[in-house]
Amino acid sequence: MELLTRFNQLTDWLQRHQALWRERPFTHLQLSWEQDWPALASWLRQRSLADAEAAQLQPALLADAPEPFGALAAQARELCRVPRWYGELAEPIPEPLQRHIPGRKWQQITRFSAVTSARMPAPPQRWVDWCAGKGHLGRLLAWHSQCPVCCLEWDAALCDAGQQLSQQLQLSVQHLTADVMQLPVAQLQPQDAAVALHACGDLHRQLIEQVVAAGCAQLALSPCCYNRISAPQHQPLSNAGRQAGLQLSRDELGLPLQQTVTAGARERRQRDRSMAWRLACDLWQRETRGIDAYLPTPSKPPGPAPDTLQQFCQAVAQHHQLALPAPPCWDALEQRGWQRLAEVRNLELVAGLFRRPLELWLVIERALYLQEAGYSVSLGEFCDTELTPRNLLLLATAGPDQV
Repeated sequence: MELLTRFNQLTDWLQRHQALWRERPFTHLQLSWEQDWPALASWLRQRSLADAEAAQLQPALLADAPEPFGALAAQARELCRVPRWYGELAEPIPEPLQRHIPGRKWQQITRFSAVTSARMPAPPQRWVDWCAGKGHLGRLLAWHSQCPVCCLEWDAALCDAGQQLSQQLQLSVQHLTADVMQLPVAQLQPQDAAVALHACGDLHRQLIEQVVAAGCAQLALSPCCYNRISAPQHQPLSNAGRQAGLQLSRDELGLPLQQTVTAGARERRQRDRSMAWRLACDLWQRETRGIDAYLPTPSKPPGPAPDTLQQFCQAVAQHHQLALPAPPCWDALEQRGWQRLAEVRNLELVAGLFRRPLELWLVIERALYLQEAGYSVSLGEFCDTELTPRNLLLLATAGPDQV
């Protein structure tokens, strides 16, 4: 795909429909777009929490949703088409390489490694695994390519554990304890191929800037957690990003991350109860204070973990130094919280149509920065969404001027 053209299309589409994805149903009892599409709003509000959960995993179940849902979904799919680069490492992988790595994470590592190795124009002189943890990705690249690897990780304990694993496998992997946010350019060399699987926010932004500054030969990056930044809002890297004028708060940068496919049943139940309690507490504070506005509420208020909604609400009130009268019935308030959660989850399906377009916009913005620096850049998916929703892979190769 032509990156700048797609970027401009996404910019226009996101700006035209920003009322649909900027407002959060969790903090607004009514959304501004509901007046324009009352049939869609009413249909969503009548659905159950189970309906919303099913639609998160199978969007096709919403085929009968009133318009403009279907039209927006079709536009989002078209705007988000990218190549699928799925691949497997052909050789049988030694068991010690994957020992103690959860199955889903190991599959992500192998898919990332296979696609990266296959699509890079030439074997690197050295891999640099950015924010490497114990270096599982780096070891697999070292074993597969027979090229040396440098793993950078700020946690010294992870570095030590990774070094022991690499030595046991007799692989040419060096583990360095380093805070990459303070990293001098000298750590990266022009002959390096830098790789990062699911580097968060400022960490992958720093990687891109360091790669350009050092003139590294190649980069393979799968970004994650775009909202984990120190700045209050998105700071574009590219000239095209700055000219687009799409302002994104840190909270809005979290929209692409609201989809999850890995949570277990117990984790989902705990998450749902926490959110239902927070929504019930919000209704209580609005009505008793006479202020129809969301009051920021910690998911875990200070003090012992509450066992009941009453304890949770009292802890929240104490946190805000509020003296609020008890509701007529705590059980009834909790039921209202669960009903509100069902409405919120279903209304969120509209904003959910913009998760992938916004993520793609953010990744292309980074890709355009690399293009502006003279890199040849391509973008695709390295695995199925079911394995990880964060499946975008950005590949960059230095032009003749950088080599």
